[in-house]
Amino acid sequence: MVLNKQRKRIDPLLEKLSKPCININPDLLTYLSVLFAFIAGLFFYLSHPNQELINYYLIFAALFIFLNGLFDALDGKIAKMTKKASPRGDFLDHALDRYADVLIVGGLALSTWCRPSIGILALIGMLLTSYISTQAQATGQKRNYGGLLGRADRLVLLIIFPIIQHITLRTSFQPPFNTTILEILMIFFAIVGNFTALQRFYITMKRFNIK
Repeated sequence: MVLNKQRKRIDPLLEKLSKPCININPDLLTYLSVLFAFIAGLFFYLSHPNQELINYYLIFAALFIFLNGLFDALDGKIAKMTKKASPRGDFLDHALDRYADVLIVGGLALSTWCRPSIGILALIGMLLTSYISTQAQATGQKRNYGGLLGRADRLVLLIIFPIIQHITLRTSFQPPFNTTILEILMIFFAIVGNFTALQRFYITMKRFNIK
């Protein structure tokens, strides 16, 4: 997970962004982040290559994914700053993150940009990565954020690639094998996501063996 290693560097910026929102209930930000995920997924689902240069749905999807990631980061930071952090809030945040992930990636999987079989494999990899991490914690191990592809990495890619897809529609560029830029992203999620799940599985089993 590349971006997880940058948390300490990003933390001061999050603190500055959180201060104006200090009186907002962190749970509200969590719910808003899921709403933004739903809107992003809807834009993906409704987007179409023939209409994208007119309605800019992919750009709107990228914008709402950014808002989802921002609010998801702010809710935890504000909870810590106001000493409202709790196991309930942690559970709510992680549970709704999974809904947000499914709404975003599911919307793309069901869109005209991606074949359903590839979308399903991407969803499986994404959900297994998160499941193994939380299941490790449930069995007394430290929550495992390791591996190549974490949630923060996915969100950044889901912001960048729709913009690239939109731009390439203005050119004559066409990816090989009758794919799209966004389908290539989903193939990446399918392969690297499932590999990350196996990485976390191996790391967790290794910790059990150490004990």
